[in-house]
Amino acid sequence: MIELVAAVSSGPGARLVLRPRRALSAGQFAGLAVGLSLATFGVAGYALSQGNVFAPVFALLDAAFIVVVLRWVWRQGDRFEEIALDERSLEVRRSAQPEPAFRAHPFWVRLQVEGGEGAERVLLGSHGRQVEVGSFLSHEERRDLATRLKGLLASASGRGQIEDHTLG
Repeated sequence: MIELVAAVSSGPGARLVLRPRRALSAGQFAGLAVGLSLATFGVAGYALSQGNVFAPVFALLDAAFIVVVLRWVWRQGDRFEEIALDERSLEVRRSAQPEPAFRAHPFWVRLQVEGGEGAERVLLGSHGRQVEVGSFLSHEERRDLATRLKGLLASASGRGQIEDHTLG
């Protein structure tokens, strides 16, 4: 999901926040974990009634594993990338890093889209350094991100939209 958080109307500045899409709310995710655990315990109860004394232990281990993995998946949805851009700087910040992952003057930043259809990578580069942005976005969202960044870079660096701002 690409969110335009703030745009400066008096100048060429913007802040984009990129987040992965979540298919379920927190309550729905908890309901899924409970439902899968109940199904596991139901099958284990039936297996126990048929004489399998190890089924409840397996069900307990399986339910714990399911809850841990689902929680890990849910926490992965909390990550984000922030791209702050104005006429003097472009910064890319990631949720896991306190320092910017990339910082450069927008005039020298080049946008590059690598890869084939459905496997594109959006790269920002300057002075021999490159950083990939939006790796967790869908194919369509990465194309939209590249289009938005191309326009924002052209605006912030003082170049016209007609001038190509990409490498490759």
